[in-house]
Amino acid sequence: MLGLGEVKTGKFIVWNDEPLVVLYREHSKTGRAGAVLRTKLKNLITGAVLEKTFQGSEKIENADIATSKAQYLYAEGNNYFFMDSITFDQFSLSKNVLADAVLYLVEGTEVNILNFNNNPINIQIPVKVTLKVVEAPPGIKGDTVSSGTKSVTLETGLKVNTPLFVKEGDKIVVNTERGEYVSRT
Repeated sequence: MLGLGEVKTGKFIVWNDEPLVVLYREHSKTGRAGAVLRTKLKNLITGAVLEKTFQGSEKIENADIATSKAQYLYAEGNNYFFMDSITFDQFSLSKNVLADAVLYLVEGTEVNILNFNNNPINIQIPVKVTLKVVEAPPGIKGDTVSSGTKSVTLETGLKVNTPLFVKEGDKIVVNTERGEYVSRT
């Protein structure tokens, strides 16, 4: 069990028998009312985000989340298929659960699998991924209105702003936490 002070951003907890990750926390103490912890939590199974306020006397259960490596294989409809790198077991997760992570998945991408009660429930994608540019308007030399950047479309459908020299067919590195261009490979 965790006290309110031990609940940090990124921590896995169990609430109503479901695993959640803490997206945001604000701890406050007001005179005689006692301490409260306002949180924004994401359900790791359904992908739903909820806001919850915990009172000072409440105990929060730590979630036993195990991680393992897997490789992204393919998508079929709203399901995304992965293969465990050790056991070679295949499993799928829905687009609703994966949310924006699908914008960074290409065949062969290595991901971390989050397992709860020995069942895969979600993934963690790498901080940086390499994706191919499939659509890029030509960069116009001397174009200072757009501050030297242009919007390009990547193979997953993700749109990012890149420098003017990036062209169709280039492979670029994208930061998955911010959805931003990092470099060209």
